[in-house]
Amino acid sequence: MEAFVQSEIKNQIAEITFGTPKSNSLPGFILEKLAQTILDEGAKKEVKAILLKSVGEKAFCAGASFDELLDIEDLETSKKFFGGFAKVLNAMRNCGKIVVVRVHGKTTGGGVGIACGADYCFATEEASLALTEINLGIGPFVIGPYVERKIGKSQFTAMAIDAGFRSSEWAKLHNVYHYVGKNIVDMDSVLNSFMEQLAGRSEEALALIKKVSWEGTDNFGELMPARIHMSASLILEESAKKNIEAIKIKLREKK
Repeated sequence: MEAFVQSEIKNQIAEITFGTPKSNSLPGFILEKLAQTILDEGAKKEVKAILLKSVGEKAFCAGASFDELLDIEDLETSKKFFGGFAKVLNAMRNCGKIVVVRVHGKTTGGGVGIACGADYCFATEEASLALTEINLGIGPFVIGPYVERKIGKSQFTAMAIDAGFRSSEWAKLHNVYHYVGKNIVDMDSVLNSFMEQLAGRSEEALALIKKVSWEGTDNFGELMPARIHMSASLILEESAKKNIEAIKIKLREKK
């Protein structure tokens, strides 16, 4: 499978799907395309809401592409890469349309940021999540404001430090997931009915709900340059490169 982002409008809902070969991890060009697609679909008058999902039945999103992280050799390239995550989350926040996210399996790092950037999030019982950036030698700095908005600073700090997986039940209790299905079939059944209801809602009411729900987040954009620099500079450290290589070896051994 080649990495892709595609969109299709169904019954006034823009369904945006992304996919990459390695657990739906996100390289820079996919981040750029995903952000632009969200903005483009959000600008369409006929679109009342956006459904954001990834391909497959295993991992929803494994965060940053390890291969691309290993290839980064200078600060400007690094800042551009991490800036891609900021663009996706800012697009979700600023597109003007309700964004529903469908999480069908484990998600880590930037994938957690996408789940937390949702206005409404569906998941399966297997959809555990973790902020694993510390394992690489960096931190979840770019996605931090979005995660904190959902779970609070204390829980965000704990997740960033211990890098452990939290269950889907925990994620629902802490406002990341709004519906958790027993499996994909169960989740999609409820999700499809939910999206049909959204398609019949007042366009103006949905837009205003989107607006008021993100009040107090105007500073997110202002925070990003410093947050991007934190991750961008740390990933250039030799220790970070060694950490990524070690993790890649472990992943290969599990297969």
